[in-house]
Amino acid sequence: MRKLTEREERLVRRTFLDYQQTQDFIQYPLIMDRAEGLYCWDRDGKRYFDAIGGIYVATLGHRHPRVVEAVRAQMAKLTFVAPMHCISDVALDFVEKVGSVTPGNLNYVKAFCGGSESVESAIKFVRQYFRQTGRPGKFKTISRYSSYHGATLATMAASGTGKRKMKYEPLPGGFLKVFPPNYYRDRFDSWEECNRFCAQMFEDVIVNEGPESVAAVLVEPIGNTGGIITPTEEYFRIIRDICDRHDVMLIFDEVITGFGKTGAMFAAQAYGVTPDLICSGKGLGSGVVPIGAMIARDDMGDAFLGADDDEVHFAHGHTFSNNPLACAAGIAVIDEIVEKELDKKALVLGRRLEARLEGLKRYGVVRETRGKGILRGVELVKNTETMAPFPELGKALKRTAIENGLIMRISTSWFAVSPPLIAEESDIDEMCDLIEKSLRDALKAVGW
Repeated sequence: MRKLTEREERLVRRTFLDYQQTQDFIQYPLIMDRAEGLYCWDRDGKRYFDAIGGIYVATLGHRHPRVVEAVRAQMAKLTFVAPMHCISDVALDFVEKVGSVTPGNLNYVKAFCGGSESVESAIKFVRQYFRQTGRPGKFKTISRYSSYHGATLATMAASGTGKRKMKYEPLPGGFLKVFPPNYYRDRFDSWEECNRFCAQMFEDVIVNEGPESVAAVLVEPIGNTGGIITPTEEYFRIIRDICDRHDVMLIFDEVITGFGKTGAMFAAQAYGVTPDLICSGKGLGSGVVPIGAMIARDDMGDAFLGADDDEVHFAHGHTFSNNPLACAAGIAVIDEIVEKELDKKALVLGRRLEARLEGLKRYGVVRETRGKGILRGVELVKNTETMAPFPELGKALKRTAIENGLIMRISTSWFAVSPPLIAEESDIDEMCDLIEKSLRDALKAVGW
């Protein structure tokens, strides 16, 4: 791996990379030059299999021709409109297109620049909704530890990743937490029983806080930062019932799980549970243009209609919300998934991927594999009887994967993959061969 030039190092020191130390990056720099489909190439021409689609973003692979062409065509027509004065025709097309693939009557759509903005807007939307429907005391949001909902202050307050948010405390109030199922899994005889207990905790918090003060339950259907935490279908049915009984809105953060990855357009459909709001981002634009969307029930939008003097309009906006280029990209992504039935393809690919990842258990360091469709995670341990953690293995895997031309999400105790929906079974095998080689190299590096 080529070292940085003096100029490059100077410029790297003038910026920062997400969640990593500049000094570490300078020691092991990775500068990409181009990407296409399933692969990226660095400036030296080395090819990398992008097993995570950027970071759960390149749903259709890098630079998908349909999406690129949709943006190019829109650029020749209209690239921006004044959001306080008008809306573009392609933004209206986007609203219609998103509503055509969402569960239930979730047809109220607002496009933003990404997942953080979408979740932030949903939190505000629900608070204002209750204020304008005669329940102004309902403002609290209950989420989970180990969750990640975004990088703004409110979404960070909703997140349960302590190390990421401690530096910015005190954060906005009104956010409460319960533990995800994997936190208690060793205390129950079955995963199903554990999930029932953990789902019930939401009601325990609602009752003890006072239902008149709780506005929303915010959950990721599959939790990324906790290691692809994959609850049971019953878990979400219980939570849905709890929210209904206490007049609490159920928000699904589908920034990662949305748009085909789990074997359905949304994980809500894969689980058979319809939330009141869905927050999306990442894969909606397949990495061509930044985009996210807040999607709510039709009737909730009605609460924001009235006379101008009533000031009941949604008091929230962004300069680049409903951006024409982003909306064009989003429409193209949805059309490609629907027309090619790529969500169904994710189930087929997922079965092959699951089998290959399960095969890694023969190395004696895999506790379990998790996920749905092509969104999969593997938990690493030092001993499969004591389940002792193996952080040095995760650290070694971060290096060996890159050395072997593989990009995936790696923590100290787990790794995750989510290859683009354009992959074929042969691509899954290629990716898994790289994963296995990287794991063997990492085990050798730690003296296993």
